[in-house]
Amino acid sequence: MCPAFTKIWERGKNLLKKEITTILFDLDGTLLPMDTDTFTRAYFKLLAQKAAPHGFEPGPLTDAVWKGTGAMVKNDGSVPNRERFWQVFGQILGEKAAALEPEFDDFYAHEFDAARESVGQNPLAAKAVRGLREKGYQVVLATNPIFPAVGVRTRLRWLGLAPEDFSLVTSYENSNYCKPNPDYYREILRKLGKEPGECLMVGNDAREDLAALKAGLDVYLVTDCLIDPDKADLSGVGTGTFQEFLSYAGVDA
Repeated sequence: MCPAFTKIWERGKNLLKKEITTILFDLDGTLLPMDTDTFTRAYFKLLAQKAAPHGFEPGPLTDAVWKGTGAMVKNDGSVPNRERFWQVFGQILGEKAAALEPEFDDFYAHEFDAARESVGQNPLAAKAVRGLREKGYQVVLATNPIFPAVGVRTRLRWLGLAPEDFSLVTSYENSNYCKPNPDYYREILRKLGKEPGECLMVGNDAREDLAALKAGLDVYLVTDCLIDPDKADLSGVGTGTFQEFLSYAGVDA
């Protein structure tokens, strides 16, 4: 399902720059292995089933969700992503769409759990997060904030993690930008009171996660489920499997 590359790091030796105090983790494809297309199909099927009793057909619903998501990705920071999404979603589906927000939240807390079957497993994810915290690092879940917090919590539960395991978790309620906008990363820095040189972004999407470089962060790309549509030059960043990242960071697997 996912391409993989091999690199050998010196076992047990922390190769992170001494200036690094904070590790930002992407979720989908990084901590949580997945094929994006497979997951998206499962997700929309479940969401359409939830919305059907309220009179929404799968096609128009899916189209409205995509357009609302696109509006969040292009958000200029003037309003939270949540407000941007529901503004566009409502413009497309009409006034009755507003009634879906509590239904969506209920979906992410319950029915969304069935999408777990469409993703992989990563028993090292919890070890990485907790191991880095034990070493004194701040750990942030820098997942693209296009989902509500309740949906992020559900996906973390699949990994044996919770929002409480992180210093900050980005969601569409608390974020005004999305990847690949570098301002997404700058917003995180402001919230944490961190300088860019203190932070390492660990992701799997060359387009979205390498944008952290423009905000001054270091980047490590996990290659188990690498997404690189633009064939980016990766020579200036760390790369390796998730297992290799643990060795790179000096965390015992």
